[in-house]
Amino acid sequence: MAKTAIVTDSNSGITQREGKEAGIFVLPMPFLINDTSYFEDINLTQEEFYVHLRDAAANVSTSQPSIGDLLDFWNDILKEYDEIVHIPMSSGLSQSCATATALAKDFGGKIHVVNNQRISVTLKESVFDALKLRDQGKTAVEIKDYLEQTRLDSSIYIALDTMKYLKKGGRVTPAAAAIGSILKIKPVLQIQGEKLDKFALARSLPKAKETMKEAIRKDISTRFKGYAEAEELCLSVAHTDSFKEAESFAEELKESFPKIPFRFCDPLSLSIACHIGPGALAVTCARYVK
Repeated sequence: MAKTAIVTDSNSGITQREGKEAGIFVLPMPFLINDTSYFEDINLTQEEFYVHLRDAAANVSTSQPSIGDLLDFWNDILKEYDEIVHIPMSSGLSQSCATATALAKDFGGKIHVVNNQRISVTLKESVFDALKLRDQGKTAVEIKDYLEQTRLDSSIYIALDTMKYLKKGGRVTPAAAAIGSILKIKPVLQIQGEKLDKFALARSLPKAKETMKEAIRKDISTRFKGYAEAEELCLSVAHTDSFKEAESFAEELKESFPKIPFRFCDPLSLSIACHIGPGALAVTCARYVK
């Protein structure tokens, strides 16, 4: 049987240490801060990132690994493994998936790039699913097929603390951002598949949390009803530099949905944080391999 490596990038939220402990290879994503390149969890910590992000004078932007870095990363892994299942962030949110897919064609079928259409804790769930499937004896092709067949079996709802970063990225007008700030409006966004979209508006964080809980409740009773009944659905919480609030929200969710397993309480990926800013809170539900 071929020896299969499970590979992802740091958009999954899996740290280098966590990856090593689990046997997962994690490609660090690059960021440009004032025209200097940094790599997530290598020479850029979560704390350092948010210091720069909060600095109005700093220019912070996302990037993708260079072709050379990605090829070196794969080649080093193939010295010990026969094949790779590479699970990058959603193709709808980054070009990194398309780039990896094109480069994999030169490896003679040894690299299987998964268009999983997930990010952050839902992507993390898929990576650990891949690990379980590999350990169950599934081939790289079978793992890729499963992850792509189930790629839309997840939801993320995110309550933002401010519209400032949406305005900076051109997603809302300056006037809308100013009105939102005055009225203390908390936008709630959603990720279901490829895109980060508007979902609702709330006048406070408690109301935003209720909006997200109702959205999850609806998903559980409709889209994911069969998975919930089969005990194949889990919940997680994620945040952007708001750990205490995330822990509190996680406890609320456990009380509200006692029959649904709770998995992670993690930071959202820094690539999302670039666009939504600090202080955001998210809830996710996803199908998973038991």
